Amino acid sequence: MSEFAELILEGKSYQFPIVTGTENEKAIDINALRAQTGYITLDSGYKNTGATESAITFLDGEEGILRYRGYPIEQLAEKSSFIEVAYLLIYGKLPTQTELDSFANQIKVHTLVNEDMRKILDGFPYTAHPMGILSALVSSLTAFYPESLNPNQSKEEVDLSIIRLMAKLSTIAAWSYKNSVGHPVNYPKNKLDYCSNFLHMMFAFPTEEYELNPVVVDALNKLLILHADHEQNCSTSTVRLVGSANASLYSSVSAGISALWGPLHGGANQAVIEMLEAIKADGGDSKKYIEKAKDKNDPFRLMGFGHRVYKNFDPRATIIKKTADEVLKALGINDPILNIAMELEAAALTDPYFVERKLYPNVDFYSGIIYRAIGIPTEMFTVMFALGRLPGWIAQWKEMREAKEPIGRPRQIYTGATERDYTSINER
Repeated sequence: MSEFAELILEGKSYQFPIVTGTENEKAIDINALRAQTGYITLDSGYKNTGATESAITFLDGEEGILRYRGYPIEQLAEKSSFIEVAYLLIYGKLPTQTELDSFANQIKVHTLVNEDMRKILDGFPYTAHPMGILSALVSSLTAFYPESLNPNQSKEEVDLSIIRLMAKLSTIAAWSYKNSVGHPVNYPKNKLDYCSNFLHMMFAFPTEEYELNPVVVDALNKLLILHADHEQNCSTSTVRLVGSANASLYSSVSAGISALWGPLHGGANQAVIEMLEAIKADGGDSKKYIEKAKDKNDPFRLMGFGHRVYKNFDPRATIIKKTADEVLKALGINDPILNIAMELEAAALTDPYFVERKLYPNVDFYSGIIYRAIGIPTEMFTVMFALGRLPGWIAQWKEMREAKEPIGRPRQIYTGATERDYTSINER
C-alpha cells in the first residue's frame, strides 16, 4: 500500500506521496505542491529539501556513517587507491584489474596540458589565489576542447572529457602553487602513480632529484579518498545546478571550485592552521585556549572540532588521525604549531566538556595538520580539497545528466515593495 502525507490548507486536504530510499531515508514528494495548491515551501539553505535522488553517496550524520556506492569509507581508505575510488564513484562499481589499469593509463596519457595554458597562467600575478587560478584554468578547458560544450555528446565523448579533467586538474593544481611562489612549473611524469606524480609536480626542482616518501604518498592517497564525495553539499549542489542548464563538465566543475573556495565550505582546514598560528603568536598556551573555548561568554571557538553533519563522530577523522600520527613520526618534524595541535587534540579527547558535547577533532583538523607537515601552504589547502572532491563532482554531474534532470529553478517568497509608480528624478 502506498504511503502518503496529508497536507490541509484552507480547509482542503491534499495528499503527497512518501518516497523511501534504499537506506530507509524518507521524503515527501512535493513536485505537485505548487500546481495543486498554489503554495511553495520555504526552506532557507535547503536544510530540509532533497533536490535529487542519488545513488552515489550515503551519509548518516547521527550514526557517523559514510559510504561510497555502498562501500564503507573505512574499507576504501584502508584497501583502495584514489584512482580506484574515482572509478567507483564515476562508474558505479569497483573496476576489474583490466578496467582499473585502463582508467589509470588513460589518465596518465592526458596529464599534459596545452602549452597555451601556460600563457594564461603567466598572466596571473604571483598574488593570485591558487583557487582563483584553478577555477579559471578549468573553465578555460572549454576553449581547448570546444566539443565539450555539446550537450548531446556520445558516451565515449563524455568519458574523454572525464579522463581529461581527472588528468589535468592535478597538473593545473600543482602549477597554481608554483605560480604563487615564483617557481618554474614541473611537467608530469607518467611513470609515477597519481599521488606521487602530484607531489613531484608540487615539490620537485629542476636542479635536483625529488625523493618521494611512501608515508606521505599514502597519506595523500587517504586524504583524497576521504574527500572524494560528501553527498549534496554546497559545491556539489552547485555542480549539479550549473550542469542542469546543460553546461559542460568543465564549466560545472569550475563553478563547484568557486563554491568550495568560500571559507564557510572549503576553508575549514585552513582555519585550523590559522587558529594554531594565532595561539602560537599569543604565547602558545594551549590550556588557555581550551578554557576560552569552554567559556560561553568568550567568542573564541576551536576550529576543526565537531561537525555540522556528523553528530556523534566524523568517521573520516578516525581514519586520518592514525595517518597524521604516522606522517609526523616519519618526518620527525619539530613544529611549534603542530605541537599546539597535538595538545589541543589530547585535551579535546579527554576533557569531559568536549567529550560530553561530542566536540571531537574532525577530518579538517587532521588534514590541516598533515598538509602543513608535508609542506603544503595554507592557501593551497582548498585546492587539495578540490583535487580530492573532483571524482564526486564528476559522478554527480554525470548522474544528473544521465537522469535527464530538469534545469534547477528554486522559487522564492517575495518580500520587497508592492507596486508603485515611477517618479522622475527631479521629484525624488
